[in-house]
Amino acid sequence: MNGIKPLKLVSFAFVLFCGFFVQAQDTQIRGFVDFGTNYKNDQVNFTLGEQDLFITSDISDRVSFLGETVFKYSVNSPTRFDVSIERIILKYNIKGNHNVLFGKHHTPVNYWNDSYHHGRVLFPTIFRPMMFDMGVVPLHTTGLRFQGQNLGKLRFGYDALIGNGVASTDAIDINKMKSVMLGAHITPKDGLRIGLSYYQDYIPKGAVLHHSSNVSKQNVKQSLYSGSVSYFGTKYELLAESSMVVNKNDSTGVNVSPTAYVYAGYRTKHKLVPYMRVDLLNFSSEEVLFSNKRQRGALVGLRYEINYLTVLKLEYNYTESMSMANHSSMTNARAINFQFAIGF
Repeated sequence: MNGIKPLKLVSFAFVLFCGFFVQAQDTQIRGFVDFGTNYKNDQVNFTLGEQDLFITSDISDRVSFLGETVFKYSVNSPTRFDVSIERIILKYNIKGNHNVLFGKHHTPVNYWNDSYHHGRVLFPTIFRPMMFDMGVVPLHTTGLRFQGQNLGKLRFGYDALIGNGVASTDAIDINKMKSVMLGAHITPKDGLRIGLSYYQDYIPKGAVLHHSSNVSKQNVKQSLYSGSVSYFGTKYELLAESSMVVNKNDSTGVNVSPTAYVYAGYRTKHKLVPYMRVDLLNFSSEEVLFSNKRQRGALVGLRYEINYLTVLKLEYNYTESMSMANHSSMTNARAINFQFAIGF
């Protein structure tokens, strides 16, 4: 064999086969990671963020796949790191811009949750808005989704999603009631998107919401009404979103909790963006699913984009929390955060 060992020949053939297979399917594997440091409580901390493995594949003209797996620090894991399957989506193109998607989705209730995955290099700020961390937004839904995009002159889009509720797992729904989400948006000009959505779920007593540590104290029928306006142009950036949570239970009746945030940025030079964000969570005093506190926060920051896959961010954050039952009870916190995020 002219000096070529059989094992090397087999290995070479296998590599060629894999290369052809991946190229034929147009499979792309990307990664994202972030590092940071912060100063709070008179102490400097160095932090390791999430490492995100992002895979997309066009299997045929009509079928495509998306997978997103995150490796992140966790105090509950014996190794101090957890592996989390954030999205597994198989998409089938029905006709034109109409698709049906199967799997685990980012619930498309608003612009942020539908547009940004876990690669922090793409976030306009270091952290997500406060409403995501408090369990207001149903981050993921495992189920069946119908989607339409860029329809007509206004580039109309729609989403209809039915799946397991926020108290269920990716494999088993803990009750017979399914979560339902309906949403629509328009993009009348480049960079501008306006959207509305409705989400409904049933959360049994004692259930733990899978995207937070909240435990339901009663059987809760939940409705979530959301609206968003986003504009990302060559100079100006604006993102305003609001969600009104309506939780109904037998003990305290109907509890309404409005939440919102506003982000604004201005690109002073090609790579430099000063920005600010204001958050507000106004939970009902008789809320049984969320904390019965009013929380608000503000931040100012500076983002430097070395390129679209290498970004530095520096922020000053101020948060404030007040009990709705005892208005004299107020706590606040301040922090300075720095993040170095990359994609590869």
